[in-house]
Amino acid sequence: MNVTIYDVAREANVSMATVSRVVNGNPNVKPVTRKKVLDVINQLGYRPNAVARGLASKRTTTVGVIIPDISNVFYAELARGIEDIATMYKYNIILSSSDENEDKELQVLNTLLGKQVDGIIYMGEKITAQLQEEFDRSPAPVVLAGAVDMEQKLASVNIDYREATKSAVARFIANGHKQIAFITGSLEEPVNREFKLEGYKDALKDAGISYDETYVIEADYNYNAGVKAWEELSGLKSRPNAAIVTDDELAIGVLNAALDANVRVPEELEVMTSNNTKLTLMARPQLSTIVQPLYDIGAVAMRLLTKLMTNEDVEEKTVVLPHSEKLRGTTK
Repeated sequence: MNVTIYDVAREANVSMATVSRVVNGNPNVKPVTRKKVLDVINQLGYRPNAVARGLASKRTTTVGVIIPDISNVFYAELARGIEDIATMYKYNIILSSSDENEDKELQVLNTLLGKQVDGIIYMGEKITAQLQEEFDRSPAPVVLAGAVDMEQKLASVNIDYREATKSAVARFIANGHKQIAFITGSLEEPVNREFKLEGYKDALKDAGISYDETYVIEADYNYNAGVKAWEELSGLKSRPNAAIVTDDELAIGVLNAALDANVRVPEELEVMTSNNTKLTLMARPQLSTIVQPLYDIGAVAMRLLTKLMTNEDVEEKTVVLPHSEKLRGTTK
């Protein structure tokens, strides 16, 4: 049988209101009474009904997190930061994967809103017009983590992707390279097209190097796509001698395919990846990388969401965290 608040109140010989105050941490309960109620709760194995509490308070203390690919380490590290701050502020997390499917993404969002979540954290890289409409109608606040909103309607936490990419490519140019590949995900995703690609172009322009689209490869974020990307690039008349890659697993595919083809790294090919997940340390040689503070992006996004959910003042809804570079074995 399910133990109810009524059972606890009867056994402890107190009112249900007193049990509710104890469960919710209200200080206006005598220590002796609090101990008696807690002892009964432990004895009966009572668990508060979160749904009922949510109906009473109009809050569920639950946050929905939409992740594009649960197998991608990039999103896993963002989620760690979200989870830790959520726990600190006593929020529960419902983590849902959209599998990078636009229809499923809408379904997941509506399912979460149907569960009366207090807020949403979205990690996808492309906000479709239909998804934006759903966000606009959402009764719960929405914060983007590692995602961009071109219309700047939503709160977001990111790094300066354009500047980060520009700096990495400028490093290659300073090392004497002119044939520099840019290997990324779909250019339909604004973060890739409007920020990372533009940063790549900025560095080339500053150095007086012509932009050549044959060095730009769109690929899925996985190892096999990286292998195929290098095979495509190695068939060019002027094979690249440097590559900036926007995903770590994709970068390892590029790296290993080049090594398998007897290309010396970093002597004949320098590689810089973008996320600094633990995969960069597993590669041999270890991958040089742009350092995104992934944990911090997730943590700051969750903290920002707590402020929006409790109607606190938010000075800046668009948060840009600092990035850096970590040079390892794939660069000179």
